[in-house]
Amino acid sequence: MKVILSDDVEKLGHKGDVVTVADGYARNYLIPKGFAILASKGALKQAELMQRARAERAEKEKSEAAARVATLAASPVYISARAGEEGRLFGSVTKADIARAILDQLEQDIDRHLIRLDEPIRSLGKHEVEIHLHEEVNAMVTVEVIAHEEETA
Repeated sequence: MKVILSDDVEKLGHKGDVVTVADGYARNYLIPKGFAILASKGALKQAELMQRARAERAEKEKSEAAARVATLAASPVYISARAGEEGRLFGSVTKADIARAILDQLEQDIDRHLIRLDEPIRSLGKHEVEIHLHEEVNAMVTVEVIAHEEETA
């Protein structure tokens, strides 16, 4: 049975896609739950409009992400942390710390889940951190961890 997805369905397709599924799957699950509608002539035209809108939205998101790459790569992000004699940190710099520093210094709100960091930063110096902004767009940010200056009173 041919149906048009009215919502994204995992492992099946995206909103507006025309898919062929088993009759029972369509009748008992997709259509009653509102995930799909039967594919008729009018519905196929509506599906085409949904696909076009999705493509335009995806292109807009990609261009916005590309614009953010230039801003993020323009200048390094400085993070102050307490460190020992040999440049080892007391603790570590995490994804949340990097996201907060980017927001404070570059005024870009980045979700910490988009930051690709295999393990927390545990040493002073420059570190290259990848940020996944879009499916096809990644930004490289230079994070410079500097020693925290203790104030003596």
